[in-house]
Order: sequence, then C-alpha cells, then structure tokens
Amino acid sequence: MTAEPLERSLDRPEQLAGPAPFPYPLPLVLRPARESDLPELRRLDEEVFQEVAYPGFLLRQLYDIYAEHFLVLDDGEGRLRGYVLAATTALRRDSWILGLCVTHDRRRHGLGRELMVEVLARLRDAGIEQVRLTVEPSNRAAILLYRSLGFLPEEPDGGLRRDYFGPGMDRQVMRLELGRGAG
Repeated sequence: MTAEPLERSLDRPEQLAGPAPFPYPLPLVLRPARESDLPELRRLDEEVFQEVAYPGFLLRQLYDIYAEHFLVLDDGEGRLRGYVLAATTALRRDSWILGLCVTHDRRRHGLGRELMVEVLARLRDAGIEQVRLTVEPSNRAAILLYRSLGFLPEEPDGGLRRDYFGPGMDRQVMRLELGRGAG
C-alpha cells in the first residue's frame, strides 16, 4: 500500500478536513424557574428520574410554594438542562433540597455544583440555618458532590434510612449547617 502524495490530497481538501466541527452548545443560564417552565420541568424530571419523577401536579404545587428557591439551567433554546429545588420550613430556619438534576449529556461539567452553590447562597442570605437532603446510598457522584459542599451524613447510622421512600428505597440523609459565618 502506498500513501497518496500530499499534493494530490490538497487538490481534494474535503479529504484533509475532519468531520464537521460539533457546534458548541449555547452557554446555560442559571435563573429562577418561571410558571411557563412547568411543562419543561416535568419533561426534565421524567427524563432524569424516570419512575421516581415528581408527578406534574406536585411540581406545580412545589413551584407555587417554593418558587424563590426553584432554580433552573436554561439552554436558551427552549430546553431546561437542570434544576435545583429547596423547600424551606414555615419558621424559615431549616430547608430541604427536594431535587437536584442535570441532564445526562451535561453531567461532569460542574453544573450540579453551580446549582447547589447558588441555592445555598440564597438560603444563607434568607437566614436559613441548616439544609438537609436525601441521596440514594449508591449514588457516589452525588454523595461526593454534597460532601465537597460541606454536607455530612446525619446520625444515627451514617445517615442511612432503610425504606425511606418505601420498601427497598433506602436513602442517606445529609445535613449542612449554614448558620452565621458557616459555609
């Protein structure tokens, strides 16, 4: 087998060019959720969480109650690529992260961290003292993210709660003390 001379290849530039460059996606915008986002939030939640996704009516109610701490990642083309939702107690001292998700194609780019950092800053500014969340015990990536943000397993038993969401649906409960000057 002989190689084709470079001069002949230059006569056919399509052979030198690699595949067409993949268009880079538009930068994502982190913003508060809007009522008009609800159908897209449902699609996103079903895509990421599948059989344990929130039903549409519950997403609606969560938005109505906790909109100030319901943040989304908007791709600018009509699709949401992630969200975080924090629910604050009536006394406004404690909060729970009820949902954090990023689409599979956008993971491992720091977007979950960006969502969490922003919602934690908003919670801290609102005077929240502690934040809790639950995570599937086998979800090592999420646990590492939460630990890197300062969350620790809530005792007893390292935060492990058997059948937390029903039979076979164990969760690990983690907590972050925000308090004054924390975080």
